[in-house]
Amino acid sequence: MKIKQSVKHWAAKQSLTAPVVGEMVADRLVNLHTGVFLDWAQEEYQEERRERLEAFFDATMDTYVAALKEGYPEAEAREITHAQANFDFYNHGWTEMMEFPVEEVEIHYDRYADFFESHGITIDDPLGEFAPAGGLPDAPSTPEKLDDPEHPHAIGGFADDVYVETEDGEVVIGGEEEPDEVDVEEAPGVDRDVVEGREIES
Repeated sequence: MKIKQSVKHWAAKQSLTAPVVGEMVADRLVNLHTGVFLDWAQEEYQEERRERLEAFFDATMDTYVAALKEGYPEAEAREITHAQANFDFYNHGWTEMMEFPVEEVEIHYDRYADFFESHGITIDDPLGEFAPAGGLPDAPSTPEKLDDPEHPHAIGGFADDVYVETEDGEVVIGGEEEPDEVDVEEAPGVDRDVVEGREIES
């Protein structure tokens, strides 16, 4: 998959594993991802998918942190969560929201099979053990779209590794090295007053 990596991603990584500020960042990231993918959906489907997407992305925050703790680089940990989302889009026939073409679904699963299998994640069950206890909200499927999939936002040909576009526009495999110093205030959703008030430890 092709993803981007900037100072905001490094700051989010640091923040999501910190007390207090981690919750703020997670909430903001859920809102950001929900908004982006709903914008990709047809207008008539957007509101009926919103609640499921919010719950789904909230669960992937736990996936991301778990992958980091298991030693996956930031870009790969984030790609894992995007793969999970795309599995769910595929299952629902929401092809217009997919980031890679339907023919690459199994390839993306296989690349992270060790992680996925260890956490009960399958293509049919994209969250595995990270699913909320009460399950996810339902949302109507559009399975007919799988017969002749259109995915205008999907970028094919990047299924064999994680390809990262840096802030300079360079595409590198695996992503960049983490900066020595990361300012958590750069993370989406961080309340500067909380940080400056020393309510968290960076």
